[in-house]
Parts: sequence; C-alpha cells; structure tokens
Amino acid sequence: MDFAELKNKTVVQLREMAGEYEDITGVSGMKKDELLDALADKLGIEKEEAKPKKAKKKARGKGAIKKRIQELKAQRDKALEEKDGEMLRKVRRQLHRQKVILRRTLV
Repeated sequence: MDFAELKNKTVVQLREMAGEYEDITGVSGMKKDELLDALADKLGIEKEEAKPKKAKKKARGKGAIKKRIQELKAQRDKALEEKDGEMLRKVRRQLHRQKVILRRTLV
C-alpha cells in the first residue's frame, strides 16, 4: 500500500486501520491528516509532500482598478487601430472583468 491508496480511504476506514495498532491513541478524535501521518509512520510509508496553495489575489482599491481600466482602454484603442482582432478580444474581456470587480468593490 502506498500513500495515495491510504489517502483515498475514508476517515472511518482510516480509524479502523489505526484502531488495530494499540500504540496509536486518540484515534476517534483525529482528523484525516493526523490519521494519515500516524498510519504512514506506523506502516513505514513515505509521505507525499503537500502541493503549495495558490496565493490569494490582493485586494485592490478602486483607484487602482480605475487606473487599470484606463490602461486597458488605451490597449483597446491601439488594437482597434492595428486591426488586431485577437488582441482586441483579450483586452475587451479584461476590461469587462475589471469593470465587474469595480462594481463589486463599490457595493
């Protein structure tokens, strides 16, 4: 059994497995991560490293959002002059998204 198989088991199944070992105490109060660690140590299974979590987006003030909208409008105008349809589509999408964010910050 490897760590991935152990991780796919439910908490109830992990508690049953941990209950078989007398030196693992407090099984009923453990969370899944704690059970996984205890069982991996007991069974000699190498633990997988946790993947880093994505960073949350920083909250921006409405002034920063408005400045970004102005920059996007300039890019939109440039794309219109150059008749670059793909760039125009991307910029318009970003512009729409920024306006939605701005409206949500004003509420």
